[in-house]
Amino acid sequence: MSDFLQALLAQEEELQFESFTNEDAYELGCIIVKHARDVLGKGIAVHIENDEYPLFTHYMTGTSKDNMYWVNTKKNVVNRYGHSSLYVGEMYKAQGTTFKEGSGLSLDEYQGEGGSFPIIVRGRGKAGTVTVSGLTGEEDHQVAVDGLRTYLTR
Repeated sequence: MSDFLQALLAQEEELQFESFTNEDAYELGCIIVKHARDVLGKGIAVHIENDEYPLFTHYMTGTSKDNMYWVNTKKNVVNRYGHSSLYVGEMYKAQGTTFKEGSGLSLDEYQGEGGSFPIIVRGRGKAGTVTVSGLTGEEDHQVAVDGLRTYLTR
């Protein structure tokens, strides 16, 4: 396994909650939006849900309905594989193929691009997703990771 894939898995091990509530989703979403506005100076879409329903959604100025497609398709990858959408896309690249060819999944519903990250509750497993759209896949992933890290270390 490549160093990059190992680093992505290490992020999933590091960025875990003791519990995850609706209020956690709201606070995490606000942290990510504030970071995009104040640090990046860019508009992004942020969507957070538990494994049952949406808890936080905000589309900043500069986003469009196209971001809904990316949010949904990246989130679907995390829900199917249990790992970040960036990890899944890179996993297929490491196997010498593409997400489209290797997964056989419809690109209308799944995209192995960075930006969606599993919300993991320690000892319980995946409890939801946080998804960012509006930048490159790697940047979307990093914004989600930075938001989670900020929230969990406050």
